[in-house]
Amino acid sequence: MRTADDQWDITSSVGATALAVAAGRALETRRADRLVDDPYAQRFVDAAGTLSASPRDPDDAADPWVVQAGYQGVRSRFFDEALTGAGTTQVVLLAAGLDARALRLPWPAGTTVFEVDQPKVLDFKDGVVAGAGITPTARRVTVPVDLRHDWPAALTAAGFDPDRPTAWLAEGLLPYLPADAEQLLFERVHALSVPGSRIAVEHFGDQVERIADDPSFREAAQEMLHTTDVRELFFAEPRAESCDDWLRRHGWTVTARPVREVAAGYGRPLHDTVTDTLGSATLLWADRP
Repeated sequence: MRTADDQWDITSSVGATALAVAAGRALETRRADRLVDDPYAQRFVDAAGTLSASPRDPDDAADPWVVQAGYQGVRSRFFDEALTGAGTTQVVLLAAGLDARALRLPWPAGTTVFEVDQPKVLDFKDGVVAGAGITPTARRVTVPVDLRHDWPAALTAAGFDPDRPTAWLAEGLLPYLPADAEQLLFERVHALSVPGSRIAVEHFGDQVERIADDPSFREAAQEMLHTTDVRELFFAEPRAESCDDWLRRHGWTVTARPVREVAAGYGRPLHDTVTDTLGSATLLWADRP
């Protein structure tokens, strides 16, 4: 079960979910009609050696891994567009995990991408990137710190400039934070964001427990995470206010859509087994005018 100050590496607890998401992106990348092209996802999966996406048929709609990979493709494409369309050259990936955007997206010259996550997760990632001789498409700066700690101080010490507009990403993050840590996260992002900044967020509102109990989600999660019950990784605490309402109340202009609508817009409707669960999650970006 989660505790207030628990830690992990890439094969345990919350870290294993980053590995499972990378496996999903690897599957999505092999689709002919892929929404995201992540040539590095399989490298991370192979380096960890605890699971594999490669034997899967990316067109097998009945495979729970493929169902989840379809969701990952929609989510990844949405956030790719949100970040590259922000018009900023300073980007912060909160709980970056095995996110490869600093390696694969066409960033403008002079862009710095800060990756914030647990030290052991970033150590693993750095080892794979260095060992493969991968050249990032932006200046990549890792910030090894827990998001429940004083991450703004660590981010600033790593070279973050609070006077520059910033594109922030909170993808696959909020259910893994206690309610008070989620609120503090947005307060800190707001304090560090000058006009012209953008934040992109995936949030589930009060649907976290419903999603975690969905048979398709549980089947995929249990296989991907081995013996881990994914429900034990969430802080399924009531949130006093949804993040989109919080952002609007603090002057941000919010563009938000349910995942099922985003998927339909991309011509890749979600599988029927997740339309009413994961499909009810919200993807948004918000701009600070």
